[in-house]
Amino acid sequence: MGRQIRVPGALVAAVLLAAAAGCSGPEGPGAPGGGDAKPQPSASRAAPPAGAPAAGDVLPGLVTTAEARTRLAALKVAPVGTMAGYSRAKFTHWAEQGNKCDTRETVLRRDGTDVTQDGECRAVSGTWKSLYDGVAVTDAGKMDIDHIVPLAEGWRSGASGWDAARRKAFANDLTHPQLLAVTASSNRSKGDQSPDLWQPPDRSSWCQYGRAWTTVKSVYELTVTEAEKKMLTTMLDTCAS
Repeated sequence: MGRQIRVPGALVAAVLLAAAAGCSGPEGPGAPGGGDAKPQPSASRAAPPAGAPAAGDVLPGLVTTAEARTRLAALKVAPVGTMAGYSRAKFTHWAEQGNKCDTRETVLRRDGTDVTQDGECRAVSGTWKSLYDGVAVTDAGKMDIDHIVPLAEGWRSGASGWDAARRKAFANDLTHPQLLAVTASSNRSKGDQSPDLWQPPDRSSWCQYGRAWTTVKSVYELTVTEAEKKMLTTMLDTCAS
């Protein structure tokens, strides 16, 4: 029998530890036998609502003051048209916008702060500040969705010749500055009047209102009266230079 060679216990322990480390070391870029580390997904952030207004504006799709002046100058001037044949029913609203929401509820969500909706998309809580009169409201039932250019005003300035699809688009337009949540009292005070006959009581809103009215009339190629054009010019003159 040959002579036995004794290996120190400390050396055996070191070899075993090294082997264990090689088998179970942390995986990652550059680690022996390891793959690339997979990053953990970050929490998703809710996308802003479609048609959200630009910074500083309440309404979406507003053109600049300079552009509004250019568009106003290009609008066709014509006398007030007839109301013959007009009916609100010819402007389908409020249209479905998906997820049980119609246009009204979509605008309430867009224009409010901390808006909570129920399973039927009805606004059950939130805060809204009405552009026309500066009033803050916490009851959605006290808010109306105003058509900046009223349906009747659209009719007598060109919409009488449109087809049903274009009237529906006009009545439910979430892209251009045509729809706005305001107090029911201010909306009903306005009715279907043009800017020469009705102006928002809060004068600080005139700049946005004038830009919005001009934008919508330009987009839909509607006409204006001389008096209407003059008042719109006055409103645009309130905009900061």
